Amino acid sequence: MESTEESAELPPARESSGPLAGVRVIDMATVVMGPYAAQILGDLGADVIKIESPNDTVRNGTLHRTPGMTPLNLNVNRNKRSVALNLKDEAGRAQALELIGGADILITNMRIGALRRLGMDYDSLAAANPRLVYVHAQGFRSDSDRAGFAAYDETIQAASGLLDLAQRAGDVGAPVVLPSIFADKVAALTIVYSALAALVHQRAAGRGQHVEVPMADTLLAFNLVEHLQGRVFEPPMGGTGFPLSMNKGHRARPTKDGLAMIMPYSPQNFRDLFAAAGRPDLAEDPRVNGKLIDSQRDGKDLVDLMESVTPHLTTAEWMEVCAKHSIPAGPVLRLDEAADDPYIQGGRLLDVAEHPSEGAYRVVGVPMAFSATPAAVRRHAPLPGQHTDEVLTELADSGSALADDTATEGDRR
Repeated sequence: MESTEESAELPPARESSGPLAGVRVIDMATVVMGPYAAQILGDLGADVIKIESPNDTVRNGTLHRTPGMTPLNLNVNRNKRSVALNLKDEAGRAQALELIGGADILITNMRIGALRRLGMDYDSLAAANPRLVYVHAQGFRSDSDRAGFAAYDETIQAASGLLDLAQRAGDVGAPVVLPSIFADKVAALTIVYSALAALVHQRAAGRGQHVEVPMADTLLAFNLVEHLQGRVFEPPMGGTGFPLSMNKGHRARPTKDGLAMIMPYSPQNFRDLFAAAGRPDLAEDPRVNGKLIDSQRDGKDLVDLMESVTPHLTTAEWMEVCAKHSIPAGPVLRLDEAADDPYIQGGRLLDVAEHPSEGAYRVVGVPMAFSATPAAVRRHAPLPGQHTDEVLTELADSGSALADDTATEGDRR
């Protein structure tokens, strides 16, 4: 995707104006789930310090201008300062512990055994920093027989029932994994709101707590919001699976020049759609002239009728028709063309910025807007260990200031 847009530098001020200004977060997580959660907290104004792992796969990939500065890394690690510390080295571990000792929130997805060996389990850290909100994310609950299992997005999609839903809805033998790291990102969002809830408690009660976010539990709860269905009742009144979502007619429709998601729901929606396509005879069909559409009985037939007429108009023409008659619809966004979409440009969701080492690149914009405390992308994703000296100097200065304050207090006594 080439662009002729002029690159725009990020705002020069590093001071946060976001709602989390003044909150210190330590990102001691790898890959996407934890780092994405920390990125969101950084977008909201928190000072996020990433303790870099030399083996973080988010920095691996063939697409880069500088080793380690991959497309995924450039956005998921923005609004952070990178500190390279070897946690297996006594001095590096001591510096990490000192950083955590002054933090509000710690996010980690390290195995609990490794955390205990490093003295970075919750009990050890809370003894030194009782205000710490300690968020530990892993595949499965720590009190379960799966606690030590490795977890990947694909295996969590399977363990949470998502692949079962995909198999049933698609009526296929081998369901395809959702083409998004869905489990990681849902878990990341859960980390964010859980950490913020614990932060509210910390501010009110003066102490932190241990927060556990198991991916499998999180995604299962997410999926069952609508899909528990008849199994809500005991004894069951039916099976699982939300009928509307399981409808095989949930697919993009062919238009004269492409595809569009056109989803008539009411009888009036169907009648207006058929009339606009030049088929008033179909608008007289008794199946679209009752009080409701019986999707269980007539869904497949109505989808076939609808898709026989949607090629009569272009996507743009259908968008006009659907807007006029309040028929739910939207064009199918081609991601390769997203940067040229007027809606995306209007929301500054894919602006071009100039990275100090990587040059021009696309910045995924902050999707939410705050009227009083605007969130922003203040920092480019750092090079590995880029801020080690800066952060350790701050740490030493804060230690000296604390020692001076203690000495002054002793003099007063």
